[in-house]
Amino acid sequence: MYKLRFEDVKEYKNYWAELIEKEREAEKEFHLNEIKRLSGVERQKRGRAILGLRMRYVGEFLDFKIYRFNRNNMPEHQIKVGDIVLISKGEPLKFNQEATVSAVGKNFIEVYSKEPIFRSKLYRLDLFVNDITFKRMLKALDRVESGEVKCDVDILLGKKEPNIIETKEKSDILNESQNKALSKSIKSDIFLIHGPPGTGKTTTLAEVIKKHIGKKLLVTADSNVAVDNLVEKLKDFNIVRIGHPAKIESNLMKFSLDVKIRRDKRYKEVEKIIKKIDDLKYLQEKRTKKPTPARRRGMSDEEILSLAKEGKGKRGVKAEWIREMAEWIKIQQNINKLYDKKNEITEEIMKDILNSADIIFATNSAAGGDFLEDKEFDVVFIDEAAQAMEPSSLIPFIKAPQVIFAGDHKQLPPTILSNDKRLSLSMFERFTDIYEKAYYTLEIQYRMNEKINHFPSCEFYECKVKTYEKIKNITIKDLGIKEDEFFGGFNPITFFDTKGKFLEAVKKGSPSKYNPLEAKFVVNLVEKLLDAKAKEEFIGVITPYKDHEEYIKKLLEEKNIKIEVKSVDGFQGREKEIIILSLVRANEKEEIGFLSDLRRLNVAITRPKRKLIIVGDAKTLSSNETYKRLIEYIKNEGVLKEVDES
Repeated sequence: MYKLRFEDVKEYKNYWAELIEKEREAEKEFHLNEIKRLSGVERQKRGRAILGLRMRYVGEFLDFKIYRFNRNNMPEHQIKVGDIVLISKGEPLKFNQEATVSAVGKNFIEVYSKEPIFRSKLYRLDLFVNDITFKRMLKALDRVESGEVKCDVDILLGKKEPNIIETKEKSDILNESQNKALSKSIKSDIFLIHGPPGTGKTTTLAEVIKKHIGKKLLVTADSNVAVDNLVEKLKDFNIVRIGHPAKIESNLMKFSLDVKIRRDKRYKEVEKIIKKIDDLKYLQEKRTKKPTPARRRGMSDEEILSLAKEGKGKRGVKAEWIREMAEWIKIQQNINKLYDKKNEITEEIMKDILNSADIIFATNSAAGGDFLEDKEFDVVFIDEAAQAMEPSSLIPFIKAPQVIFAGDHKQLPPTILSNDKRLSLSMFERFTDIYEKAYYTLEIQYRMNEKINHFPSCEFYECKVKTYEKIKNITIKDLGIKEDEFFGGFNPITFFDTKGKFLEAVKKGSPSKYNPLEAKFVVNLVEKLLDAKAKEEFIGVITPYKDHEEYIKKLLEEKNIKIEVKSVDGFQGREKEIIILSLVRANEKEEIGFLSDLRRLNVAITRPKRKLIIVGDAKTLSSNETYKRLIEYIKNEGVLKEVDES
């Protein structure tokens, strides 16, 4: 099913180009079909549209205009910072404008737009798609085909074993296992740092990057959050963060290319030019006539200028109008010259900033943008590489002869909307399959109690992942939480078997699932933990189903309890002292649906540090061998309880 090796560049390009097109269409279709199929109110219920918004102009930042959309009773929605939205008067298929979300508050959403947004009494915002990334993936494939790449194409195709060289390099802040990965990441053609949960993958990668300082370095990841995590760890160097200002953490904005350009002393000249352009535009508007097609009646700029010089009219256009149009053209010529000068200075500043940087940071997609399109590097580092589709990793991969990856293919795969599973195989995972010597698994985890770690370590990582000695026995007792047998006391793992008493349900017209009684039981558990002096920020609730997540949130809101409730994807890369995992599925057919994606189970059960509580129907779950082994493990090593319906 998955293709691991390719005969030639042509086969590689055709294979991925077809899949990119499929995914692009699927993403567009998903949003457009939903806009067609559902009323605005129904799409709003799903969190992908907001109706009845008012708008006000906030001001400008860099080259963007900022607008704030607000309403008093803002509904729950999925729109987040960095998303592309369609702005309309209510019918986005008839007319819309695109903008990028820059801030989200309780009752407002702010967007950045290059163009002024049209006037309306009320507005509608719709979550949409960004086509740019797909275009950059295809461009990267074109470059592979034309040979305009720095990488070794035979390694990319799976035809040639990469050179793996172990050095004596090490870092004082890394453990033996992490240093082993570092030593092979200095001179090898490619190397994959495989980081199971809590093993310090990003810390290790940051130390590897430090060892390469002095070369031309590019650091990327599929998401802005992952890029910013690395920026945070390497901010003591001369670094540049490339990306849309709306998508960069505000405390890291000083590292952004846009801000650095504006802080350069040469930018004062650019500001003077911008002021001149604005003055000329004002003059143009007030004192001249724009030569629209209707006014110029087929006359060229040169003809208008010539007639104005002679003081003549032509084709029914009065001499006075000709003169005013000529004035507009002269001013426009000056404006164009000023724009050229402005761009020339800005580009010179940008080039100097990028050339002098120790490290450049960008998302995989931004690595193919205008700023870096033709820039080459000595080493590229790709973090969270197992979560990126291969064509996404390809964008930075082709820019250097040496590439170091970090990721974990046993956790969440790339998110795809098309049903073609071939896209869920990342470049990271493909390389681990074909280049056995090119990757190394980090072996010591610093996050969780040994009993929480043992099951995922043996189930997913061949029992390789050991617990750091000092945290082996951490429990919620250390946090001053009182012992209560209801939630299994201080034992690090508890499983509540719902024994078929709580059955799953489906909301009308929804593909998701929820379990109302299980949700109420989870809320009861949360209350018991809070009564035992657990703080709200200690607790996280994970569930694989969106409708169940929303239902639990609603119940907690009614009780004014503020704890994080998220899907498995929402907790990737995160941790909490206590995690309650609510598995929802309970049915007579013993079907577990997409719970059978065991990578999601791995992520969910490796988020807690001191206590993991799982709620689910053991009979339904045991239809899957891994869940059966998990329940058996908890029975032997933790606490297995049956729910009390009361």
